[in-house]
Amino acid sequence: MPGPIKLSKSDARRAFVRHHFSPCKDQLEAFGRLRSVQFDPIAPVGCNHDLVLQARVPGYKIGDWEKLAYQDRSIYDGWDKMASLVPFEGWPLRRVIYSIQRKSFDEKIFQDHKEAVEAILNEIAERGPLMPKECEFQQRREDWKGSWYGASVAKQTLRALWHSGLVMTAGRKNGQHLYDLTERIVPRRLLEQPRLPDAEAILELTLERHRAMGILKPASAAEVWSYRLLYYDRKHTLPELVRRQEITPVEVEGVKAHATPEFLSLLDQPSIEPRVIFVAPLDQFMWDRKMIAEFFGFEYAWEIYTPEAKRRWGYYVLPVLFGDRLVARAEFWSRSGVLELREWHFEQGDPGEAFWTGLERSAAQFMRYCSATTSRVRDHIDPKVRDLFRPMVA
Repeated sequence: MPGPIKLSKSDARRAFVRHHFSPCKDQLEAFGRLRSVQFDPIAPVGCNHDLVLQARVPGYKIGDWEKLAYQDRSIYDGWDKMASLVPFEGWPLRRVIYSIQRKSFDEKIFQDHKEAVEAILNEIAERGPLMPKECEFQQRREDWKGSWYGASVAKQTLRALWHSGLVMTAGRKNGQHLYDLTERIVPRRLLEQPRLPDAEAILELTLERHRAMGILKPASAAEVWSYRLLYYDRKHTLPELVRRQEITPVEVEGVKAHATPEFLSLLDQPSIEPRVIFVAPLDQFMWDRKMIAEFFGFEYAWEIYTPEAKRRWGYYVLPVLFGDRLVARAEFWSRSGVLELREWHFEQGDPGEAFWTGLERSAAQFMRYCSATTSRVRDHIDPKVRDLFRPMVA
């Protein structure tokens, strides 16, 4: 058997950037490339999923995804790597996730609170989509107080039903889930598809991870693989995907990985036109932060849960990409039509003269993404950066 394809870090970076950030004509193309987008509700400058899409879809604005999810039903608000937005075409494959997650709730909810499950499902069937507080069935378990979903039996039951695939998110009110029966959300043609055997579904989901990232290390951390769902099956799934020629072993200056044929085809293409891109902290591009450090020389930690006194860079810092280099880190805050630049830290090395033209263009685009009409920059930030942001009016 031939050995892995040898790649330089420069080649890997160029293909990795092209795979992730070649502009998409619309959101559906972006979802088709990424397979899912991680959902996170924290929104200093839009949410993570908004930031992922703005980096790829020209003209995207905060919240544009909602029409696609709750009106067009082209994507659904569910579970993949974590809470995610997923194209509906990927729903049948992810049924295995629901069956695995249901086991976690079997005793606590489906056995010990069988009456809650039946009552709440009947309520939704009769009344339509509901939030937990809107359910007539209301009980409290004081011994659950302080747990992730609190003491409300209705809330805990609905989350168990959601994780088990019996209900789905029909929409949101002030960011909170509105739950409806799965059979009223999933398109009939998908609902009626035969379910794949679990082993085949896990194999296909492992391939989905590779398609999402383009190149993926077997040694990547468990969270990249969705923890136990895919992580512990790698010894079986990776050789099988190689045998099927769905992925190819590669070695990037000593770093072992697998790449998709689509990713490898990008090696023969020139670099995409350099532009300044503000990258989401939970973007597929950043999923394997150790690989980013190995390929780009960029150490990144998301410090949102780090005590303020111990933060090195800031609360919600975005890597700043230019060409195939991560050149800076930026922290933004957007409210009431004002985009505030709170932190900016350059990496070592001159970003080059073309960077400043790119930053001016991307800053104006980022203003439009936030629907900001003016900007504010903190005084300690590099004067050249400050001058590009401060006078802007979208």
